[in-house]
Amino acid sequence: MDDSELRSVLAERVASVRARIAAACARANRAPASVTLVAVTKTVSPKVAAVVAELGVRDLGESRPQELWKKTEAVPNVNWHLIGHLQRNKIDRTIPLVALVHSVDSDRVLEALDAFGRKRGSAIPVLIEVNCSGEESKGGFALDALIPLGDKLPALAGVTVRGLMTMAAYSDDPQLARPAFATLREMRNALQMRTGLALTELSMGMSNDFEVAIEEGATLVRIGTTLFEGLS
Repeated sequence: MDDSELRSVLAERVASVRARIAAACARANRAPASVTLVAVTKTVSPKVAAVVAELGVRDLGESRPQELWKKTEAVPNVNWHLIGHLQRNKIDRTIPLVALVHSVDSDRVLEALDAFGRKRGSAIPVLIEVNCSGEESKGGFALDALIPLGDKLPALAGVTVRGLMTMAAYSDDPQLARPAFATLREMRNALQMRTGLALTELSMGMSNDFEVAIEEGATLVRIGTTLFEGLS
């Protein structure tokens, strides 16, 4: 595929996803601007990531820190999101490159990020990852751990917790993801009431279920396959 064809394919896919986001927002009586499209570039080259950024998608997501390091060099001046697990020994190199960490999945990672933010003198924007589906294969805090965790959050000076993130169990029927997304929203609301923190962000919804996630309150949707399938 030559450069012009690649750009044409991606432009069509971006427009389609944005139209679907707008339609889901209309059903939920929300403004399309209330949802940020995060293009998940983990399966494609820096070249493809650069093209999608040129097409106006200014928020890009990576799961692996090493891949993020490589792509941020090739595609600067966008908002990079870390959406996968962050090992503590990769914090120093990764955090200066990202706008938001979606995947704070344990007390140990949260404490390490808090220490790093205190040391550098500016708080790190993060989301708390929650395992709403209860699947052993998924990371994140268990639902019953959130309230005890919430009691610790206001004292953290090195991180700014902006909200919550989850992944629903995969299904061919996106409606089956709705309970997980509704649970995340309800837990966010409960934590806001308990802590007084402004937990404005809900990162939930991927290619197979993002419209349902938007109907349930998602503010960040993480789209990879729908944008990049068949591209490398």
